[in-house]
Amino acid sequence: MKKIILNNGVEMPIVGLGSYKATNPEETKEAILYALECGYRMIDTAAYYRNEELIGEAIRESGIPREEIFVTSKVWVDAIEKGKVRESFEASLKRLDIGYIDLFLLHWPVNREANIKAWKVLEEIYKEGKVRAIGLSNYKEKHINELLEEAEIKPALDQVELHPDFTQNEIYEFCKEKGIQLGAWSPLGGQKPNSGSLFKDPTLLKLAEKYGKSVAQIIIRWDVQRGIVVIPKSVHKERIKANIEVFDFELSGEDMELISSLNENNRIDQDPDNFMNYWNSKPEEGKNYTV
Repeated sequence: MKKIILNNGVEMPIVGLGSYKATNPEETKEAILYALECGYRMIDTAAYYRNEELIGEAIRESGIPREEIFVTSKVWVDAIEKGKVRESFEASLKRLDIGYIDLFLLHWPVNREANIKAWKVLEEIYKEGKVRAIGLSNYKEKHINELLEEAEIKPALDQVELHPDFTQNEIYEFCKEKGIQLGAWSPLGGQKPNSGSLFKDPTLLKLAEKYGKSVAQIIIRWDVQRGIVVIPKSVHKERIKANIEVFDFELSGEDMELISSLNENNRIDQDPDNFMNYWNSKPEEGKNYTV
């Protein structure tokens, strides 16, 4: 497994397993255990996913030494907004029950004041040695710049929605300039307005045929060659196995550019600028993900 080095010197696998919406106990544990068997050494979770306990159980049952597995988790917006970041972190740490967390992220930006206060707490937790690296998720350039004005420790990573239909060139270049690793969630995209999913895209289908790979493998390889940490999610064994088999071929420079040219700025999820309005519009019941 290829690894990247974060700005604090910590090594992180460049391909990992995403776990959003993986909440069925038997299915989730089986998927994690199979992924580890296939060679995955990075698992991504979050308080919001409500599966940290399952992931922790699978890691402990795997028999693989803890230090060989890289685990990312995230604090949800309710804790950031209410000033309960430490409580949320401790709850995640307890649910995972694996000793420490490798990378801990602020899941979405809330507002300037809350973001900065939350980051200061992450800095304290990092200095205490309970987490190996700290970072962000869904933060745009302006949010990161606001944070950097007050931060003592630079974020190690920013995890954002990124796929060939939403290439995020601005944040890609920004993070390279700032020395912040970029990570991609939903790397295989969603439904395009006119042509359906990326799996039906004619260009990607031709490239898959050319290289003897699946469309998913072509997209993941495109991320890997751009130096982007990528976390495709699946609970299906054949897809889990295929998604990590991307280190035995290389896309040409021309084909890399061809994939990048598919960009239509088609965002699947919420724009971070509008996320809190979206979240606050939801019913209060079931919104507490802090503990």
